Amino acid sequence: MQDIESQIEHVLERVRPALRMDGGGIELVKYDPDTGAVYVRMQGACVGCPMSQITLKMGIEAALQEVISEITEVIPVENEHEPPS
Repeated sequence: MQDIESQIEHVLERVRPALRMDGGGIELVKYDPDTGAVYVRMQGACVGCPMSQITLKMGIEAALQEVISEITEVIPVENEHEPPS
């Protein structure tokens, strides 16, 4: 079985084309196996877009949870901050 980060990347690859159509993108920053949280960095037009939070929760989080039962939430990380430790 693939490790969870590989599975996350696989799901993100499926949603990236839709984000690119609107000039955006998404990058996996970190998966925390202790909490089940996935940290992502929104890119391009997604940064600061009011719809990105809806896309993140209803689109990306739902897609990840559908495939990977261990995922509890998806948390955006701001570009200017370091990845969470």
